[in-house]
Amino acid sequence: MDEIKYKRVLLKLSGEALAGNNKTGVYADVIGKICDEVKKVVDLGVQVGIVVGGGNFWRGRYGHQMERTTSDYMGMLATTMNGLALQDTLEARGVKTRLQTAIEMRQIAEPYIKRKAIKHLENGRVVIFSCGTGNPYFTTDTAAALRAAEIDAEVILLAKTIDGVYSADPKVDPTAIKYDKISYLDILNQDLKVMDSTATSLCKDNNIPLRVFAIEDPENIVRVVKGENIGTVVE
Repeated sequence: MDEIKYKRVLLKLSGEALAGNNKTGVYADVIGKICDEVKKVVDLGVQVGIVVGGGNFWRGRYGHQMERTTSDYMGMLATTMNGLALQDTLEARGVKTRLQTAIEMRQIAEPYIKRKAIKHLENGRVVIFSCGTGNPYFTTDTAAALRAAEIDAEVILLAKTIDGVYSADPKVDPTAIKYDKISYLDILNQDLKVMDSTATSLCKDNNIPLRVFAIEDPENIVRVVKGENIGTVVE
């Protein structure tokens, strides 16, 4: 077995990561490449949980004329569609999975139960967590931090459209400085948009390290699990 740094990880994917350049919907080639790398990680003996967003189908800001909770619940349903897409794509590659939702919809997924999730992980199944925390006013970043704490994940792998944490948005500010390592406290004090403040505080309080890297090259998932020094370490 190849040397690995982590035994149990929580991979956080944005909904947009599944859409590729299309920006909306699910792009088969993109989700296929991501699932190829997840399979490699599973084959290394790593236990994998996944939290996926829903921004490729719905974002809260789209519903600015709606009552906030209604808009947030629509976003939770969007994460379930992405969870089903991930499940189908992984199982087509021979990876055993379970989709668990924070809002019960038993015809298509299991309700989230911590003990069952951990048992699935121990049996080599990838567990996909959908519907965020099941509550409005919380993002899927917070869901990722919460699930990581609950399943005792050793690290959160935060796959983003940029290759790490910067002092400012590098797409806007060309002078932005990339950090190889930074603390959660510095992220909060500098108001860096890595995760929302609730998720950042939850990671800080529970001592969960974060590895931020670019998902544009899905092979980065395997590189991070093997301990390669890419992206940014937050702890």
